[in-house]
Amino acid sequence: MILVNTDYIPGKKFEIIGLVRGTMVQSVHIGKDILNSFKTIVGGELTSYTEMMNESRATATRRMAEDAASMGADAVINIRYASSQIVQNASEVMAYGTAVKFVE
Repeated sequence: MILVNTDYIPGKKFEIIGLVRGTMVQSVHIGKDILNSFKTIVGGELTSYTEMMNESRATATRRMAEDAASMGADAVINIRYASSQIVQNASEVMAYGTAVKFVE
């Protein structure tokens, strides 16, 4: 599966199948959340949140690719990401794009 954030793939012709997406809603352990709240006082990277968001993006991307594969796609173009807070201390990451099938 080819995944790109452009609206074309050099040297490939394709037909559009449709929109695909993958999501992940995740939070960190309450202990890490408490430690992060103290860290905001002194500043610095909140590594457990960084790890959480990286894991969420990877999972959302994998789920989007699985959605495309279930539609018979060869690639996903125009990939974009969005994130939002669902409830306090829980975030959603969404990956979405256009599934395409290569043609001769």
